Parts: sequence; C-alpha cells; structure tokens
Amino acid sequence: MHGIRTLAERGLCRPPVWLPGSVQYETQMGSVAYGVSSDTSDVDLYGFCIPPRELIFPHLAGHIPGFGLAPPQRFEQYQQHHIQDATELGGHGRSYDVAMFNIVKFFQLCLENNPNMVDSLFTPHTCVITCTAVGQRVREQRRLFLHRGCWVKFKGYAYGQLHKMAVKTPQPGSTRDAVVQEHGYDLKFAYHTVRLLLEVEQLLLEGDLDLQRHREQLKSIRRGEWTEPQIREWASAKEADLERAYAQSVLPPAPDEPGLKRLLLECLELHYGDLSAAVVQPDAALDALREIERIVRRVVS
Repeated sequence: MHGIRTLAERGLCRPPVWLPGSVQYETQMGSVAYGVSSDTSDVDLYGFCIPPRELIFPHLAGHIPGFGLAPPQRFEQYQQHHIQDATELGGHGRSYDVAMFNIVKFFQLCLENNPNMVDSLFTPHTCVITCTAVGQRVREQRRLFLHRGCWVKFKGYAYGQLHKMAVKTPQPGSTRDAVVQEHGYDLKFAYHTVRLLLEVEQLLLEGDLDLQRHREQLKSIRRGEWTEPQIREWASAKEADLERAYAQSVLPPAPDEPGLKRLLLECLELHYGDLSAAVVQPDAALDALREIERIVRRVVS
C-alpha cells in the first residue's frame, strides 16, 4: 500500500512537483476505512497538503487582486483516478484513486460537514499513511468541525445514493452490471445509503464517529442479502429517527468559524513559521487588552 509520495516517485501519478513533500495528512478511505474491503479492493487516498506560501497568500508574491493579465494560479486540490500499480497483489495490480486538498479548501469542506471530508478525519489509525505534526493537530481537533448541519449534508448524499441505486446503470458487461442484473439494483449505492445514515446518527447523538461500527450490516448489504424494498423501507424509517436525533443532538447548531480559523492559522504557522507579515488579526490586540484588564482587576480587588 503506497501513499502519494511513493506513487509520484515511481511516476505513476503526476501531482505538482511541490505537493508530495507538502502532504500533512493522508489516509485510506472507501471500503478499507469502513471495514468491508477485500484483499483486492481498490485504494482511495484522501488528505490535505500545505502549498507554498504564495499560493495561499498571493499578495506575498506581489499580486494585487483584480490587477494584471495573468493572476497567479490557485491550487485547491489534486485528483487522479485509476492509477494502476501493476506490481501489487502478486502482479495482478492494484488501482488507486487520489484526492489531495489545499489545507484551506479541506478546512472549508470540513466546516460544511462534507461527508467524505468528515470521514477522512475519523478513519482508523491503521488507515493513516501520513500524519505530520499539523495532521495530528487537525485530527486531534476533528470534533471542532462538527455541528448539526451534518444532518442536511449527510441526508443529501444518502438520498443521492438511494436515487442512483436503481436509476444509474453501470457499464454493460462490467462487474457492477452483473451485480445489478443479479439483484435488480446496485448494491454499492445501497450500502452507501445505509452507511451515510448510520454515520450521521452517530454524529448527532454522540458527537463522534466510528466508521466500522456497523461493518457487519454493511457487509450483508454488499453480499446482496437485502432486497431493494428493504433498503428503501429501512431508509424511510431511519429518516424519521434522525429527525428526532437532530432535535436532541449534542452538537452545536452551527460551525465554530472563529475557532476553526484559529486552528487553521495555528497549522499554517506550525508549517511556515511566523505569519504576522502575511495575516492581520485585528482581534489579537483586543484579546490582549481584555486579558490585561482582567489581570489588573484581580490585582486591584
């Protein structure tokens, strides 16, 4: 099992030249993370990197927003699918899908409770391939991203999968097409529907996420032991449960944007060093004055 650095060194993928050395967090996703994989499963890699400073703060390179014919190119993410490593699995080969995000984009998607991004921070430790001090800091603070908006996001993704379950037809003659022909619906989309609804239930009620808690149930769906009507009935009943869970949720109603901004700046400073020349933090002076005031009041009283 390889990370993006090894894949790039072997010429199997072609990210920006600075990216492999700037990865802060990288983890296996997909069936491996959910505990339902086989030895031959494809590998999905998700993570985030910290680009060169001027790609996050273009003004440091002299760019004035709105001026010039060729503004600096932004970097938000690098993705490449179906990367084939013919040497793995005894010469049978393994396929990789890679998604590596700029840390700023990653934070934004996590703040929005994008299911894939949230899942990537809650993968088992055995799935984590790369984790620098910055990556560890973000993983330790992963619950800071959570809020009740996860219900809307996860529900939308789940019902998108439910719709695809019967409507989308795989490529004729493919393995998935054979599964659809045998069972009458796409088992992969069914399993993701159930997985997403079970995940958001954990988030709402516990403020935490164990991606492998329901792996046996998910395996049974992947084996075709549920019918399509059973999947739809289960999802309908679970939606009613989740509406109640939303009302009783332990999560805050909205994201803690100031707290997440502080975490993001901490991570950038941990990587770049002092950012006082790059970022103006108007609240810092006020916070310092308030702290001085509190100290003076304690001394006087």
